[in-house]
Amino acid sequence: MLLAIDIGNSYIKCAVFEQNTLLNKFIFKQDEAQKNFKKILKKYEKVSNGVISSVANLDENTISYLKKNINLLEISNKTPFPFSNNYKTKETLGIDRLVLSAGAVLSFKNQNRLIIDAGTCITYDYVDSNNVYQGGAISPGLSLRYNSLNTYTAKLPLLENKEIDFLIGKSTSESIYSGVINGVINEIDGFITQYKELNKDLTIILTGGDAVFLAKSLKNTIFANSNFLLESLNNLYTYCNNKND
Repeated sequence: MLLAIDIGNSYIKCAVFEQNTLLNKFIFKQDEAQKNFKKILKKYEKVSNGVISSVANLDENTISYLKKNINLLEISNKTPFPFSNNYKTKETLGIDRLVLSAGAVLSFKNQNRLIIDAGTCITYDYVDSNNVYQGGAISPGLSLRYNSLNTYTAKLPLLENKEIDFLIGKSTSESIYSGVINGVINEIDGFITQYKELNKDLTIILTGGDAVFLAKSLKNTIFANSNFLLESLNNLYTYCNNKND
């Protein structure tokens, strides 16, 4: 069994895999990390291997605990990936974006892929059918937009996400909801349309914490999977192991 761990900006997400089957998924905050890892490894005693990617810093004690209890593969920019990288500043490319791109290559072979990760930030990553990573875009996610409106204005309230069915806001709160949610939906649909102009044969993968929330409102046909990063970690672990054999 394998423990796949994604250290994100807001939460830690991890999953236990038996080969390609996701058995269980866990989400918790960083200050609860070691306690939760102990519970997971106690419940799943057959977990002997792990793979971890991080866009935030996890404390050294927790990393040491994991290394003492499982064989841990830490994904970095030096990890072998199943694509060539055409990014100009390769050292600045986020590990999460690399992992998602690897997962897209391994899961959707010989296709042009646009991977959209709707989390704290919304990232767009394009890998062509020749398995060349070409780059993408980064913009603020839903929660960042709500927070910035509240933080950088004197009177706008801090709102939490909810489903809406209107375009025209009839109050300040409704106007914020319309601006944030409809703005993100139109942004994503707009990016997809522009990428399709570059290549009509395009596989679109939507993932991240807000994937399910956004998927039903998008006009374009997409493959929505909120667990895609964890599944990509599992697939990348297998790929790296096979490379070393």
